[in-house]
Amino acid sequence: MSAGSCPQPTLILASGSPRRRELLALLGLPFVVRPSDVVESNHAGEGPAEMAQRLSQLKARAALSHTRSGWVVAADTLVHLEGHVLGKPAGPAEAVQMLRRLRGRPHVVFSGITVLEAGSGAEHTLLAETTVWMRDYGEDEIAAYVASGDPLDKAGAYAIQHEALSPVARVGGCYANVMGLPLCHLYGLLYQVGQAPAQTPVAACDRFNRRTCDVATQILDAVCRGG
Repeated sequence: MSAGSCPQPTLILASGSPRRRELLALLGLPFVVRPSDVVESNHAGEGPAEMAQRLSQLKARAALSHTRSGWVVAADTLVHLEGHVLGKPAGPAEAVQMLRRLRGRPHVVFSGITVLEAGSGAEHTLLAETTVWMRDYGEDEIAAYVASGDPLDKAGAYAIQHEALSPVARVGGCYANVMGLPLCHLYGLLYQVGQAPAQTPVAACDRFNRRTCDVATQILDAVCRGG
């Protein structure tokens, strides 16, 4: 699938996350990083899907104060376990609690992703949803991982790609979504507004994550047609 001969956009990534920077670079488009400061709180009666999309929109709009042209890319990722949203842990003790709650069980990761044109204010948002089954890691593994400091800036207190802990047994859906930036969904948004790169991110994402994605074609077929 190709976006044709569209000019390369100037992307503004509204996030300071190193993981999102690495993933966005896989699209091969030039971009700048301008983190936006948004309070990540939920509204009464709001589900995780709605919350993730709303926060991604707020982050994109907040970034407009720093730019007058180009396309803002913003994302918000939430971990949802049995009716509860697990955000970033407040400290090591909460990280331990989250990892204990998650181990050996499935949960769902939601990411809202928004592309906003700075000039017109036109806004486009998609939701990515991935089911994640955690392995039954031990107490010693939790202690070592938390001591490393890695879980403290991550929703649900874990990184799917962390090699030492390797917390995930399997996923159902987009792997990059669990890392914080669902690339095929982003590609679809850029495709819909005529700003996608010529190549899809599938091959680059597979190489980066050292795995073969089995849902990329399905996702791209849906999102590139506005589904």
